[in-house]
Amino acid sequence: MAKAAKENNKPKADIDFEQELWNAANELRGAVAENQYKDYVLSLLFVKHLSERYEIRKEEIRSDFTKPGSDYYTSNEAIQLSFLEDELEYQVKNVYKLPIEATWTYLREHAEQDDIKIKVDKAFVLIDEILAQRNADYKGVLEPIFVKSQLSPVQVAGMINMFSNEKFSEAKNPESDIYGRVYEYYIGKFAMAEGSGAGQFFTPGSVVRLLVEMIEPNAGRIVDLACGSGGMFVQSLKFVQSHGGNKNDISIYGQERYEGTLRLCKMNLLLRNLSFDVQLGDSLLLDKLPTLKADYALMNPPFNISNWHPEQLPDIDPRLFGAKELFTTPGNANYMWFQTLWYHLNEKGTAGVVMANGAMTSGSAGEKNVREYMIEKGMVDCIVQMPDKLFLTTGIPACLFILSRNRDGKDGIHRKRTNEILFIDARKLGHMVTRRLRVFEDKDLLQITGAYHQWRNIGGAYKDVDGFCKAANADEVKANNYVLSPGRYVGTEAEKDDGISFEEKMQKLTLELAEQFEESAALEIQIKENLKSIGYGF
Repeated sequence: MAKAAKENNKPKADIDFEQELWNAANELRGAVAENQYKDYVLSLLFVKHLSERYEIRKEEIRSDFTKPGSDYYTSNEAIQLSFLEDELEYQVKNVYKLPIEATWTYLREHAEQDDIKIKVDKAFVLIDEILAQRNADYKGVLEPIFVKSQLSPVQVAGMINMFSNEKFSEAKNPESDIYGRVYEYYIGKFAMAEGSGAGQFFTPGSVVRLLVEMIEPNAGRIVDLACGSGGMFVQSLKFVQSHGGNKNDISIYGQERYEGTLRLCKMNLLLRNLSFDVQLGDSLLLDKLPTLKADYALMNPPFNISNWHPEQLPDIDPRLFGAKELFTTPGNANYMWFQTLWYHLNEKGTAGVVMANGAMTSGSAGEKNVREYMIEKGMVDCIVQMPDKLFLTTGIPACLFILSRNRDGKDGIHRKRTNEILFIDARKLGHMVTRRLRVFEDKDLLQITGAYHQWRNIGGAYKDVDGFCKAANADEVKANNYVLSPGRYVGTEAEKDDGISFEEKMQKLTLELAEQFEESAALEIQIKENLKSIGYGF
């Protein structure tokens, strides 16, 4: 990975707003459930950032009035006003023209008034209408939530004043992903506190980075059918930009089951000026993107969903590899996700999926049938088994499945590998940042992605490493009953030779053991004598 790529993926160290975010949480405490903190905070920050962009664009136009040669050069106040009020002058820069009541300046100036909750909700409604005018799919991004909350006007004012701090200004900190970092802070802080809820839709940043760096979505259509708040999309954008690409080279498609989470996703994408089509609905039972064929698929679906009602699928579902009764199981939806993603890949597409470890070995009829089919048809490119404690809200061990239609070696970039699967055992990687949470460091990501790319790419210098990675052929996998656990193939790490012969080691160990036996016998005698001296001998 290039140095620039690493730096672009790291939080900027020059902004530390953890204390402010904790103070904001204190404003919300008691009036709002912990797993809803992010909804209030991120909605306010969304308005702040849209408002900042509007004010910046407005000032750009105004400053050009006095620049000879500028398209806006004029001293005529009526013409100046027409420029400032023309929606197209903002739209050309992907900026939304806002009425005064929807600007951050207005909310800050009126923050101490008793009706500030009404003013905030009105701003939300106005902005939502403006967004919908530009694109009907943006309708509902901002929901008026303050008036119906238990927050007091003083608490709302405290949040507005706090977020008026320059630390939260996108204009003052253009290189920092403020919105993304705030989201991660609240998810991490309160998902760990309550164990679930807030983190239900959150994939840890280092896991998202690993998945994106492995499949390298540099251009084309990217889909996530359990897109949550859009983390996979944002990381894909970072990957493209860090490798010299343009965000216009990618287009975003997604589906999310929960409306509140989908709103956060749309805010995330709107703030990054990405074109997108994200739909509301259950991807398993109601595919809202039936004709989509993507270049890349990234997904961290809910693990091990039971009672997902496969009986509601049509008898001839184009996503299924075969008969419904043979390729689905009501007890677990894991392999329905695989079939759905495979269906949505184009002829050169690649998919990366975070999945529960059980999917690598499951023997239930429907799941094993799908896994055998995937292996027989050469769909599985790579399996990565990950360490524990990577996820905030679940202890279920996880792995990565990389599926690809691009294994024939005809694209001039990747070699032919139709009869191979790369297995990577990464259970020893990562480091503990708390007693309950582990993260991958850059060196871990490089080790995993390096092995995969060296194996996959033409001219790569891949070598099997005992205990870490092994390129196994399909016959070997079949001989292992189609089990995909890397530990079954990579073997154990070779111990370092210390130069001491086995005979010398055994002689030393035998002497040490004899000495310990003597000490034990002497200690036994001493204990018996002590007991006898106090009348408890035996």
